[in-house]
Amino acid sequence: MPVVVVTSVLAALAAALHVLIFVMEAVWFPHRPDVQARFRTHPDDVEAVRPWAYNQGFYNLFLALGALAGVVVMWAGDLTTGLALVLLACGSMLAAALVLVLTDHRMARAAATQGTVPALAVISALITLSLFARGLS
Repeated sequence: MPVVVVTSVLAALAAALHVLIFVMEAVWFPHRPDVQARFRTHPDDVEAVRPWAYNQGFYNLFLALGALAGVVVMWAGDLTTGLALVLLACGSMLAAALVLVLTDHRMARAAATQGTVPALAVISALITLSLFARGLS
């Protein structure tokens, strides 16, 4: 099942990226001007934005955990449930990236970084699901 391996690797990479985003938003944001600048935050606004960044960080962590849970469930033998979890988590990551770029075109690079691997994971998961449904996996 090489396609399951590809889906698993892509979902795990998307999860790892979103764990890094969690660290940036929830841990580093209040203390690192370089991270604050990545989020286009003016230094005078850091304290006001800090609770939002903290919350957003955990949102990204929960998506990462969902993707990882999907990978674990797939490899534990329940392919369809695992793929559903991967599709939900990575699809949400992709949707968030689209919202980011549509909200502020200056964030296109960040949105591409945030959304490319999840998009590939979604495509791979859909291919895997299609092959599985046809009995070809």
